Amino acid sequence: MQSSEKLDLKSLIRSIPDYPKRGIIFRDITSLISHADGFKQSIRDLSAPYLDKGIEKIVGIEARGFIFGGAMADYLGVGFVPIRKQGKLPGKVVAQDYSLEYGTDRIEMHDDAVASGEKVLLVDDLIATGGTAVAACELLQSVGGKVEGAAFVIDLPDLGGASLLKERGIDVHTLVAFEGL
Repeated sequence: MQSSEKLDLKSLIRSIPDYPKRGIIFRDITSLISHADGFKQSIRDLSAPYLDKGIEKIVGIEARGFIFGGAMADYLGVGFVPIRKQGKLPGKVVAQDYSLEYGTDRIEMHDDAVASGEKVLLVDDLIATGGTAVAACELLQSVGGKVEGAAFVIDLPDLGGASLLKERGIDVHTLVAFEGL
């Protein structure tokens, strides 16, 4: 691919109907990340708004956020911090609970992963309802991290997650949007 040639990233994302349950259309990024030029472009495009923002760490949400976040950290020349589900990290952690449709869940990161005042960028493959992303921002802010933004490959705007983050003062950058559920 020539550097000036832009791919249609949306066309590289596979839509799988009725997964994980009937009536849901699953947006599968494995077809995007297996396309070398599409993956490279997605990393460049996700990183572009933050090139001059002084980002010190990329924070990826388990698990697909690790794929994009790790590559973005390399591209930007900064460190990477994983946010994981409860019980997956060794050592001392800080945690944030958040609400689900039925009950609660918890995410964690190492207590020394982000220093107070450090500029961080939150990354995941998709923003839907925003529950996990909001919890991740709250977790980062609880240790003094400065959340400079949140970047996602896919936005599902009908579910309101990007709007929820924006209402909390978080800059949101997405590459493609899929309307409907």
